[in-house]
Amino acid sequence: MHRYDGRPCTTVPEQAGDRRERIEIRAGVGILGDRYAGRLAHRDASVTLIAAESLDALALDLGVAPFAPLLTRRNVVLRGADVESLRRTTFALDCGEGVVVLRGGRPANPCAWMDVALAPGAHRGLRGRGGIRCAPETGGVLRLGPAVLTLLDTPGKAG
Repeated sequence: MHRYDGRPCTTVPEQAGDRRERIEIRAGVGILGDRYAGRLAHRDASVTLIAAESLDALALDLGVAPFAPLLTRRNVVLRGADVESLRRTTFALDCGEGVVVLRGGRPANPCAWMDVALAPGAHRGLRGRGGIRCAPETGGVLRLGPAVLTLLDTPGKAG
């Protein structure tokens, strides 16, 4: 959930109200309350993930202070997981409120807003490490805090 819309301008829209302690996910729908939930064009890409380490590396590359992950427009930020390797796999996230199964899909390519929201050069710098788009295979709740990631199949074998 985010407030970036249209072409980038010189200011970043307020994001604080978009932070969630928990999100409810429904299979075939996406994140309840998200503006794209249930839309056919987004069903295979309704949940986005990014690795916190990608943002740390980008900040280091650009010589700037670490970024607030919320500014990336990704729904889920994972630390300690190779998010890019989850493409074409089925995996589970368990935050303690039940398992949510996701099917990793295409890259979550960065947009030009990243140069405004993060730092000049972030749009280009996030290419290849901007995260992935996923389709929820099961419903459940993801919440802020520790999670267990379980790979359910090998790359290339997921639907």
